[in-house]
Amino acid sequence: MHVFVTGATGFIGFPIVKELIAAGHQVTGMARSEVSGKKLLEAGAQVRVGTVEDLEGLRRGALAADGVIHTAFYHQLSHVPLGTRLRIFLGGTPGGIVQRFMGAAAAADRRAIETMAASLGKGSPLVATFGTLAMKPGVLATENDTYDNRPKALGVVRARNEDVLKEWAVRGLRTSIIRLPPIVHGPTAYGLASLLIPMAKKKKESAYVGDGMNRWPSVHYLDAAHLFRLAFEQGAAGGTYHVVDEEGIPFREIAQVIGQRLKVPVVSKSADEAKKQFGFIGPAVPIDNPTSSKLTRERLNWKPAHMGLLADLQQTDFFSRV
Repeated sequence: MHVFVTGATGFIGFPIVKELIAAGHQVTGMARSEVSGKKLLEAGAQVRVGTVEDLEGLRRGALAADGVIHTAFYHQLSHVPLGTRLRIFLGGTPGGIVQRFMGAAAAADRRAIETMAASLGKGSPLVATFGTLAMKPGVLATENDTYDNRPKALGVVRARNEDVLKEWAVRGLRTSIIRLPPIVHGPTAYGLASLLIPMAKKKKESAYVGDGMNRWPSVHYLDAAHLFRLAFEQGAAGGTYHVVDEEGIPFREIAQVIGQRLKVPVVSKSADEAKKQFGFIGPAVPIDNPTSSKLTRERLNWKPAHMGLLADLQQTDFFSRV
């Protein structure tokens, strides 16, 4: 099949491209520039230059393909002046500003999904990604559960776009919702832990909130890429899948490995202290987000095969590069 992949040069998108090509699919990947698209050409894919804001480019990409895997996400923070971005990162900007940016980003994502969906033929696969952090905290989330739809719930603004995929499934597309954990790890990135590591290095301490027993799920990026392909090929219309290997690692254990690797103290912070310690990701840090992938494994015969997060953090050279 001919697959149009957005975010094709990204940490998750590029392994998906290579996974699809290895399985015999033809791939056109969207890249921001010809320079960034060079590695797609080298991998055997075609390139369409554009962004998720380029609705005409998205329409043409989807029209020319048999289906779409959508991993790109327009984040308004990237368009904010550097000084403002730093204040947000360091916790010096009110959270409401971050929420407004995320609202704009979610709206852009919805337009992108709608544009590509309208350009595909009946029965065509459309796979899009969301986050497990939008699930109800404190309980083991399953694929049959909906996102936490309370107005101020973490991630709800973006998660509402899951409803768009379900609407298009009713209208005849074979849509799949893929929920990613907060940590997708591999040689060059560690999800939100990619932010925790430089924070700990800068502040000379690795922190967690309270007793640190809140749980975060994780997956290796190559296992994630494999699941995206399986969902594209086999996913049921309106299906929801959790690309989760480890259901929930206590946050304190993550902080301990980071502290060990950086040779800095590992400390507990109060909820108020966390706002200053973790900047704009502060609201996510204490979230208890255990997430099951049992149904995903059964429905798509997905079998994660790569190392877990803590083992990966123990051996990576990422710490010397931040």
